[in-house]
Amino acid sequence: MFRKQLSWVLLFLAACIVLQGIGAVFALREAERQVVRGRIASDIHQGFVQLSATKQHLRAWVTQHKIGAGGVPAAREALLNDMQQSLTDLATLAETASTLGMEGSDGEEQKARLEALDVLGKNVKTLGETLGLVKTLPADIPARLGWDTLTEVFEKSEGRDLRQLIGQSIVRERAAMLRERQAADATLARIRWLWIGMALSLALLASGATVYFARALRRPIDELARGAHKLRQGKLQHRIPLDGQDEFSDVARSMNAMAAALEKHSQQETEQRQRLESEVRERTSALHEANKSLQQTDTRRRQLLADISHELRTPTTAIRGEAEITLRGGERAAPEYREALQRIVAISRQLGSVIDDLLAMARSDMETLSIVHQTVDLSEPLADALSQASALAGEKDIRIDCPEMPKASVKVMGDSQRLSQLLLLLLDNAVRYSHPKGTVTVRWQQSHDYPAMLTLQVTDQGIGIPAEELHQVFDRHFRGSLARVHRAAGSGLGLPIAKALVLAHNGNLTLQSPADETQSTGTCVVLQLPLLTRPHFDPPTETAP
Repeated sequence: MFRKQLSWVLLFLAACIVLQGIGAVFALREAERQVVRGRIASDIHQGFVQLSATKQHLRAWVTQHKIGAGGVPAAREALLNDMQQSLTDLATLAETASTLGMEGSDGEEQKARLEALDVLGKNVKTLGETLGLVKTLPADIPARLGWDTLTEVFEKSEGRDLRQLIGQSIVRERAAMLRERQAADATLARIRWLWIGMALSLALLASGATVYFARALRRPIDELARGAHKLRQGKLQHRIPLDGQDEFSDVARSMNAMAAALEKHSQQETEQRQRLESEVRERTSALHEANKSLQQTDTRRRQLLADISHELRTPTTAIRGEAEITLRGGERAAPEYREALQRIVAISRQLGSVIDDLLAMARSDMETLSIVHQTVDLSEPLADALSQASALAGEKDIRIDCPEMPKASVKVMGDSQRLSQLLLLLLDNAVRYSHPKGTVTVRWQQSHDYPAMLTLQVTDQGIGIPAEELHQVFDRHFRGSLARVHRAAGSGLGLPIAKALVLAHNGNLTLQSPADETQSTGTCVVLQLPLLTRPHFDPPTETAP
């Protein structure tokens, strides 16, 4: 549809352009013809004017020659030749004017022109013959006689007044020249308006065709562009709403069919990708779970080994220290040996309990230790911990300063063995990171507010902990920069285990460093445990921290 319309419009415009070209050729030829006619008319007029002027010059020459005032024969011949040449040129121009149709109304103008040229030609011939005989007048002959003779020769020819004839010819040719100029101007005006009309017509036709096709093509082109943009964005469900019988509708139908095919393939590809992703997700999830299980098993294994090494190190060190202190020096009394062996048995019993717990953790694949909650007199775990820590402190010549806690004065709900382990961990850390001959101070106090709390402080004079590392001290396997320098051996598990035991007893554990603000040394560990404020008769229960 649009192809045919566009072809017809282009064909029509081409025809208009061809017609405009033909009109241009015609206009150029007509303009050239008018220009030639105007030039011929001007040349004829100029020829008669020149002939009249040359004749006047020749008359002046004759006058001078007759009165003896000059006038050489060569000048006469030159003037005669000029007149003859002018007549010849006029005759040629007159013939050309006749060819171009410049004969005037009914040919009278051309007839008068040829007649004037014939009379003037005969006059010039007569003048040539007569002037050859002209001589200078004698002084006794009147000048008037000579002048009358010359007037007769110059002004009369075949009974015609040449002056009047030339004047009429000049007037006639001027009128012809003006006529031709007006005709040329009129022709140029017609050509100009013709060109303007043709240009306006062609411009209007082109503008009309442009407006028509612009309006007719805007909607289908916009729809095609919008459809292509939607398809480029991946919106394959979009369809171009063109249902006509033109070329754009054909393209739209092809694009819609292509979009439908692409949408179908895309859906199939999406379904296949979803199936593959589901399978990959399932496999990945299974692998992730297996890997997570392996990682957890490995982590628990490493943590278990670290816990075992740490939990076993302190009791064995305490046993060795107790034995070394007992064997140091000379013979002792039997009660002293018995007392030392009893302490070693107690520590061994605690070591066995720790080993049982660690084995239970390994068998059950658990991360926690069992806690038996019952009413505990805190003085007993504190005494056990002080007894074991004293053996460790004796090796490094460190003194432990702790006031005796009266029996049955401080009671808490918890596990006596775990509390002893907790207190020993705190004392062990204080001793290990103290300087030789230092002092570890243990202070405790009760608060009677609700809820009632026991606050126990373990303060050393050791290396201390940098402020920027305080928030990491309870992280498993973390050891501060000063701790690594002071004591290379260590696993970083003491405080994390202590924190877990405190939480299992519903308490709180914090660190303050430096303990001595003036000397910027030492660390203060603050342990808070809830106290029993009334008799407790609940049966023992086991929980996990």
